[in-house]
Amino acid sequence: MPFAKKQYKIFPAWRKVNFLLCMIACLFTLSGCIEEYEADIPDEDTSLLVVEGTIYSSTVNTFILSRTMPLKTKGTEQPVTKAKLSVRGSDGSVYYADGYKGQYFCEVGKLNPDEEYWLHIEVDDEVYETEPQHPLFTEGIAELSGVQHTPESDIEILVTTDKPANSNQTNYYSWTYFETWEVHPAHTTYLFFDIPSKSPIYMPNQFPERGWKDAADPSIIVGASTNYKDQHIKKYKVYGIKRDDERIYYRYTTLLTQRAITKAEYEYQLARRQADSEMGGLFTPLPSALPTNIHCLTSDKRVIGYVGCAMNTSECRIFLDHADYSIDRKKVDALQWYRDCSRDDCVLNASSGLYLCIWEDHSPAPEGLVTAWTYREYLDVTCQGAYIEMPPYWEE
Repeated sequence: MPFAKKQYKIFPAWRKVNFLLCMIACLFTLSGCIEEYEADIPDEDTSLLVVEGTIYSSTVNTFILSRTMPLKTKGTEQPVTKAKLSVRGSDGSVYYADGYKGQYFCEVGKLNPDEEYWLHIEVDDEVYETEPQHPLFTEGIAELSGVQHTPESDIEILVTTDKPANSNQTNYYSWTYFETWEVHPAHTTYLFFDIPSKSPIYMPNQFPERGWKDAADPSIIVGASTNYKDQHIKKYKVYGIKRDDERIYYRYTTLLTQRAITKAEYEYQLARRQADSEMGGLFTPLPSALPTNIHCLTSDKRVIGYVGCAMNTSECRIFLDHADYSIDRKKVDALQWYRDCSRDDCVLNASSGLYLCIWEDHSPAPEGLVTAWTYREYLDVTCQGAYIEMPPYWEE
């Protein structure tokens, strides 16, 4: 498949600063150093302002501000809670943000593609700003599909963008996705053991028959159209799902969000990927060395982050059904069988938290009463972290 080597999943490298420093210390120890090694890291490199977010048109923008922590401090980052933040434009427009626990929410009006916009931050007697940018227009998504090349291979989620406006230059994109999948309990039961009467009761709606789980992947996937004809990305692998993953056991959907980005933001995301994948290497750059478009106007303090500017994003949703793929579903047998047991034994089982699943009374046959029991976690999908209210988009 063309361009497969340019698929990248980006994770915040600065969140592993402590881990990086510890790994450097371990490398010196393993190489035969007798004296204890202590990384000589300047204080300003372990208390860096971290900015996450994108300027979007006609919506509420979310920006996250934090600081990296010193090596000996528990935790890897600290929320910045007392900053003044605003989005500003070359046309004189200003949109102010409200903050809550390090997250800042800014309702931005419709952006003008002919104007430039930037993020303005005031915190700890310092002023920071991003480089002014024109908001980028994002093409739509022409196709989103799930493909399994062989019965033993994983399922690949492939995206094809709409034809780009300019086919003579490289186009850069980022993708994020939000997943929802259906889950079923390992076992079902229509019985309930009533302790006072020492007998089973028919109870069909005791537990939900199915539920749903959601996941918003924190990674950012980026790609470039360099190796595609007419700079048009086609059937690009965004991510994969293993055939034995519970997400694909029954029914699955993903909502893919696409955004056009600049070459500079693309290179920043690649640098983040390298810092994350090579964490612990002696030649891996510290997070403070990552490229950024955010600068301090009042001092030489360094910043981590890159803030893009978008006129719009494009979304596409697909559904995958397990019957259309070769799925390796892991079956769980959690039933506990009791043969020739008494009703008093059943009372003990129910009192200990077991739920009745099977009741076979063969009396006066030799095997007598045969029952099967299991714990609630194998019957109730909410014990797996699922919710039971059907998502509004599920029947699409």
